[in-house]
Amino acid sequence: MDAPDPGFTQLFYELFGSLPRQGPGNRACAARALAMCRELQPSPQVLDIGCGAGGQTLQLAELTEATIVAVDAYAPGIARLEQSITRLGLAHRVRALVGDMANLDLPPASFDLVWSEGALYNLGLTKALRVCRGLLRSGGYLAFTDAVWRKRKQDIPPEVRAAFESDYPTMGQVEDLLALVAGAGFDLCGHFTLPDEAWWDDFYAPMERRLGELRALHADDPDAMAVIDELAREPEMHRRHADCYAYEFIVARRGA
Repeated sequence: MDAPDPGFTQLFYELFGSLPRQGPGNRACAARALAMCRELQPSPQVLDIGCGAGGQTLQLAELTEATIVAVDAYAPGIARLEQSITRLGLAHRVRALVGDMANLDLPPASFDLVWSEGALYNLGLTKALRVCRGLLRSGGYLAFTDAVWRKRKQDIPPEVRAAFESDYPTMGQVEDLLALVAGAGFDLCGHFTLPDEAWWDDFYAPMERRLGELRALHADDPDAMAVIDELAREPEMHRRHADCYAYEFIVARRGA
C-alpha cells in the first residue's frame, strides 16, 4: 500500500481535528443508547475506545456519574480532550490516554461499559469485539456504532461502494453486524439507526464550514485545493446518497 500523501494527511487532520466530533453521532443518540443499559450501576467505570477529540466522551460525562478512561491513537486529539477536561473541571472523573486499541494497557474485566463510536472497524470488528469483551466485567455493556449498508451491495452506486470499500471492505448490513455481536458472546439489548441530524449537526455542517475556511487559507495552493475538494466529497456524497448507508448504534451485554 502506498504511503499517505503528506499534504493530504496534514489537511485531513487539520480538518477533522477541529470538528466537535470526528464522526456521526449526537447527545440524543448517546442518551438513547445509555437508556438501553438498563442495569448499569449509578457510577460505572467506562472506557471510550477511539475517542478522537472527545466529543462523545464529554457527553458521557454529562449524562452519567461515570469515571471514564478515553483512549485514542491520535495524540493531538487527546491533547485537545485534556484541555476540555481541565476547562470543564472533569479531571477527577475523566482521564484521556494516547493508546492503540489493539494493545490497550488496561486490566481485563475492569469496566462496566465499553463505548466506541465509529472506531471498532479499524481493528476489524471480530477482533475488536473480542477485545471489548475481555475488558468488560461479567454483565457489562458494550455500546458502539458501525457503518452498515441500507441496500444490497449490487444496488449501491459504484462511487458510493468504492468510497466505503476502500476503507471498510467487510462492511455489511445490520443483520450481519448483529450476527457478529452474538457470535462474540454478547446478548443484544437493542439497536437503532442514527438519524440524519446525527450526521449533520455536529459533524458534516461544521465540516463544511471548516472546509470553507481552509479554501480561503489555501486559495493560492492548487495542491491543497485539490485535497480540500477531495475531502469535501464526503458530506456531498451523504447529501446525495444517504439512503444507501447508515450508522447503527448497537447496545449489547457481555454474557457470563
